[in-house]
Amino acid sequence: MTEIAFHFNAPDKLGYVCRFARKALRHGARLVVLGDGAALSRLSPRLWSVSATDFLAHASESEGAQMLAASPIILAEHLQDLPHHDVLVNLTPQVPAEFERFARVVEIVSSGDEMDRQDARVRWRDYAARGFSIVRHDLNLKG
Repeated sequence: MTEIAFHFNAPDKLGYVCRFARKALRHGARLVVLGDGAALSRLSPRLWSVSATDFLAHASESEGAQMLAASPIILAEHLQDLPHHDVLVNLTPQVPAEFERFARVVEIVSSGDEMDRQDARVRWRDYAARGFSIVRHDLNLKG
């Protein structure tokens, strides 16, 4: 069964995606980041410049099957025909269709965006109603 995890209180949601992705890649996971075009356009340059000496290689879903297969991170607006099924990072306000194909789903929730928090509550209830157990990570408690 797919593991569902909510990471609450991210002060910088896209910055947290970068840190999470770097850690996941170090553990051998491949990621799909699902979001709208605007969010993915803001995320891409941040992945290329995680630090002065580090970047996270990635591709967008439009770059073709060979590039997607070679990329450890895929930025996508849709989940159809993607080669990776390790970790799905959901940046959309709804539960993604076909999320069950992934071993893990990570929901990142902003600390300062009340609408994001409300949408997360709805997603939490949806996953729970489907019988999934949910792991909660409060990022305020990890500092």
